[in-house]
Amino acid sequence: MPEATTAPPPRDNLRGILWMALFTLCMSAMHAAVRHVSGDLHPFEIAFFRLLFGFVIVLPWFIKLGWAPLKTRRFGLLSLRGVLNLACMMAFFFALSITPLAEVTALMFSAPIFATVLAMAVFGERAGARRWIAIAFGFAGTIVVLRPGFGSIGLGPMLVLFAAFGWGICMVIIKSLGKTESSVTIIAYMSLIMTPLSLIPALWVWQWPTDWQWGWLLVIGLLGGAGQMAMTEALRIAETHAVAPIDFLKLIWISVIAFLAFGEVPGQYTWIGGAMIFGATAFIAWREHVLRAAPTPRVDTT
Repeated sequence: MPEATTAPPPRDNLRGILWMALFTLCMSAMHAAVRHVSGDLHPFEIAFFRLLFGFVIVLPWFIKLGWAPLKTRRFGLLSLRGVLNLACMMAFFFALSITPLAEVTALMFSAPIFATVLAMAVFGERAGARRWIAIAFGFAGTIVVLRPGFGSIGLGPMLVLFAAFGWGICMVIIKSLGKTESSVTIIAYMSLIMTPLSLIPALWVWQWPTDWQWGWLLVIGLLGGAGQMAMTEALRIAETHAVAPIDFLKLIWISVIAFLAFGEVPGQYTWIGGAMIFGATAFIAWREHVLRAAPTPRVDTT
């Protein structure tokens, strides 16, 4: 478990890859569980319980570290991240209830691409031709998945793209917060801010869960919290370019689960477009690693 304030740990890419693989499995299973429960409960209520039960994963940090994780001078930015993340989660959970799971997963790969473009605007980062080509290639992948002109683009895919763009903004915020705040502080404030706020929209559609639904909601919360923890640990101990490609496992996991549980068979365009989006994301992560590893700071002009 990461400490509130520690020196950067030695890089261990193999362990990071294993943590990232666990993250993809947890999130894929959680998304399938959300789809299952959304047949009886509104996605807004499911989101509330995901956050409430997911908070169980955060409690050991407070038991071990006391109130230290709450010490921060950037409460405003942490709050903004929480509000944006909640809006994304609400949109994403609603999309999960009405959209094929593999299509949702494929489109969500675009979040890091949005983050890359936003980082250029916020931090003044400059990208050379290679990264711009990768960005264009990734956005072309979303066109392949959506295939506008071959049918109307439904509400579900639009909500996924909204969530992906919002999560791109959150990634930029986390990048800024990471310069001064620990991963424990960032995750703790996410739970403390999002959980009570999520209760507001949940109350508008509230119905008390049945016994079996309570069990599923607990599973969703624990899977979400465990997945968040696994991703944080992967990024903490390993280099981003090493663990980023493992994220593609989500499309494989979710395709298997969706077929077995719901009889959904991903179309070829979902696989092709998802691979394009993910490939662009993986290249951008690798390119950023190359630039950081350069002997002297330089502008990416290639």
